[in-house]
Amino acid sequence: MLIFAFLLDFHDNGMYIKFYFTLTFYFIRENLKSVSAVAFIAVLCLSLFASLALKVDAQQSSADWPMFRANPSHTGAGTGSPALSPELLWNFTTHNIVASSPAVVNGVVYVGSGDDNVYALNTKNGKLLWNYTTSGPVYSSPAVINGVVYIGSYDDNVYALNATTGAKIWNYSAHGPVVSSPDVANGVLYIGSEDSNVYALKASDGSKLWNYTTGGAVDSSPAVAYGMVYVGSDDGKVYDLNATDGAYTWSRLTGPIFVWSSPAVVNGIVYIGSDNDNFYALNASNGAQIWYYPTLGDVGSSPAVAGGVVYIGSDDNNVYALNATTGAKIWNYTTNLYVGSAPAVVDGVVYVGSYDNNVYALNTKNGIQLWKYTTNGHVASSPAVVAGAVYIGSFDGEVYALAGSPPSVTSSDALFVVLGVIVLVVVITTAVLLMLRKKLKTEPTSTKFQSFSEDIKCDLSLILAC
Repeated sequence: MLIFAFLLDFHDNGMYIKFYFTLTFYFIRENLKSVSAVAFIAVLCLSLFASLALKVDAQQSSADWPMFRANPSHTGAGTGSPALSPELLWNFTTHNIVASSPAVVNGVVYVGSGDDNVYALNTKNGKLLWNYTTSGPVYSSPAVINGVVYIGSYDDNVYALNATTGAKIWNYSAHGPVVSSPDVANGVLYIGSEDSNVYALKASDGSKLWNYTTGGAVDSSPAVAYGMVYVGSDDGKVYDLNATDGAYTWSRLTGPIFVWSSPAVVNGIVYIGSDNDNFYALNASNGAQIWYYPTLGDVGSSPAVAGGVVYIGSDDNNVYALNATTGAKIWNYTTNLYVGSAPAVVDGVVYVGSYDNNVYALNTKNGIQLWKYTTNGHVASSPAVVAGAVYIGSFDGEVYALAGSPPSVTSSDALFVVLGVIVLVVVITTAVLLMLRKKLKTEPTSTKFQSFSEDIKCDLSLILAC
C-alpha cells in the first residue's frame, strides 16, 4: 500500500489554513494499468497544488513596499493584495505633519515626520517599535534594504539606521536639506539634496562614490534603471547620469521652472511631471520627447505605471490615467483640491491622496471611486499597499493603516483550489471503486464486506492522524 500525503499552507496575517489530502491506493496486479492511471491523475493533482503553493509564497516574498514608489525604477506598482474597503486598522500620532511616504518591510512600517523623527511601527497594531530623532523635519521617504533604513532629513544629513533597533549605522552630511528620497540599487544609495547635487553613496558605510551638480535644488527622488540614474531638478531639467560614476548622459529642459516630480522608468521610457503643468514621456536613451500631456496645474506628483497605463496627479485637482505609449487620456478623476500625492497601483486599484484631506481608491479601468477615507489634514504622502492594507501619512500628524477584508487568494488561485478538490474527489472515488471491485471478485462472500470495512477504517484512521 502506498500513501500519498500532501500539505498545503496558506499564510495571511498570521492565520494558517491547512489542507490535508491523504490518498490510499492498493496496487493489485490484475488492475495495475487502471491504478497506474489513477496514480498519474494524483501526481498531476499534487503538481497543480504545488504550483499554487509556490505562487502564494512568491506573492508574499515580493509584496513588501521597501522604498518610495516601491522599487528602484519607481513604477509605484505593487504585487500584493488590494485594500477593498477603508476600515481604520489603526493610526499613530506623531507631533507634526507626515509628508513622508511609508515603506513597509517584514511587518514593520517605516516613516518620517515633520517632528524630526523616523518611526518604526508594527503593521498589525501601529505599536511604536522605535524612533530615531534627527535635527530637522523628515520629509524624505525611507528605503529599507537588507535590514537597514536609509532616509534623508532637513538637517542636511542622509542616515542609515538599523531596521530592528533604530540605532544609527552612519550618516552622510550634504550641504543642504535632504527632502529627496533614497533609491538603493546594487549596494549604492542615490539621493538628491537642496545643495543642487545628486549623490551616490556606498550603502554599507555612507562613503561618497560621486556627486553631480545640477543648476537647482534636487528635491526629486532618483530612479535607477538600465545602469542609469534619472532625476529632476529645480533648474527645470530632467537628468540622466551614469549610475557607476555619475557621468552626464543627457538632460531635458521642461521649462524654466521646478521639477519636483520623481521619474518612473518603464520599457525604455522616463515618465515625469513638471511644474510647467505638463507631464512628459521621454526616451530613456537620449531624452527625446515621445509625448506630453498638458494639465491645468503643476505636476509635482510622481507617476505610477502598470499594465500599459500611467497614473499621475496634478494641482488641477485631478488624477489622470494616460496611455503609456501615446499619452492619450483614458480617464480622469476630480478631487476637491491639489493632488501632490503619488499614486500606487495594486491589483486593479489606484490609491492616492489629495490636499482635500482624503485618501482615494479608484478603479484602474474607468476611474470610478471605490472608496475614500477622510483624514484631518492634507494628504501629500504617497500610499504603500501591502497585504490588503494601505499605509499613508497626513498633515494632521497621523500615520494611518486602512485595511479591508481582501481574499486570502486571488480568483485564479481559487480556481486552482476548486479544480484540485474536484480531481481529488475523482481520484479517491476511483481508488475506492477499484478496491471494492477486486475484493468482491476474489474474496468469499462472508468475508468480503468485513475485510473492506476494516480497510476503510484503516484509511480513516490515517486521515484523522494527519
